[in-house]
Amino acid sequence: MIKKLLLIVLTLTLLTSCVSKKIYTDLETKYANLKKENRALTDDVASLSTEKTKLSNTLNKLQSAYDAAVAERDRLKSDYAAAKTNLENLKASYNALEENSSASIAANSQKNRELLAQLEAKEQALAAENERLNTLKKELEKRSQRVAELENVIAAKDANMRALKDAISKALTNFEGKGLTVEQRNGKVYVSMENKLLFQSGSWSVGSEGRKAVQQLGSVLAENPEIAILIEGHTDNDPYTGNGQLSGNWDLSTKRATAIVNILRENTSIHPENLTAAGRGEFAPIAPNDTNANKAKNRRIEVILTPKLDEISKLLNDI
Repeated sequence: MIKKLLLIVLTLTLLTSCVSKKIYTDLETKYANLKKENRALTDDVASLSTEKTKLSNTLNKLQSAYDAAVAERDRLKSDYAAAKTNLENLKASYNALEENSSASIAANSQKNRELLAQLEAKEQALAAENERLNTLKKELEKRSQRVAELENVIAAKDANMRALKDAISKALTNFEGKGLTVEQRNGKVYVSMENKLLFQSGSWSVGSEGRKAVQQLGSVLAENPEIAILIEGHTDNDPYTGNGQLSGNWDLSTKRATAIVNILRENTSIHPENLTAAGRGEFAPIAPNDTNANKAKNRRIEVILTPKLDEISKLLNDI
């Protein structure tokens, strides 16, 4: 374009010297128009260059988007192929399971029925066991109550026996040191009187001092009608050498126990049914028969006082 303009100017220069003014003027006008057209064309070129740059940038963006779309398409095709393969595998597995499902369901149903039957049987057994346990629990509660009652009765009887023992000890205070002892053990009260307090050797007749002791004992027993009274006669192991009225030590011990019973019966407040006489002879010693002192201990009357156990026996039977 610039070369063209220079050529035109040169031509005009050459012509101005030889052409008319009119022609010169026309040429100037053409030159001006050409110059104006040149400016317009230059502006168009600049505008087109700018537009070309914009279009180039847009093309680059579209190319990048296209490349990304192609990559995404390829990834999706790969995922689709994998999903299709997985679907086919699942269908194959499903078909295999479906073929075996009927037999498996039947087997599982039978097993479930058996398990349910076992469960019902265990539930019934458990219910029966719970019922039995509840019954046992109620029975245990009843027995516990009876045991508590029994303990209270025993405690009360022990207390009564302690009181009885104290009363007897007090009543027989004057005979302490004369072969008389009072003690409580195993729920009973034992009053032991050596023969030297009661009898002459070989005799079953009670002396005055012994009678007094038995009568004072009887006064206490008369106030305790719920006490069973066992009188036991005991001897040492020396053979009986008296007259022919007795057959031996056992007979002598029995007659001595009976003599004490007869004295106690003189107190009409003592119930005869509470009295028992027993002869033990030489067969229940409290000391070895090896010295005179020990033999004296073995020759004795024991009055064994026992609370009547009817109430306790009833409670024991109910337990």
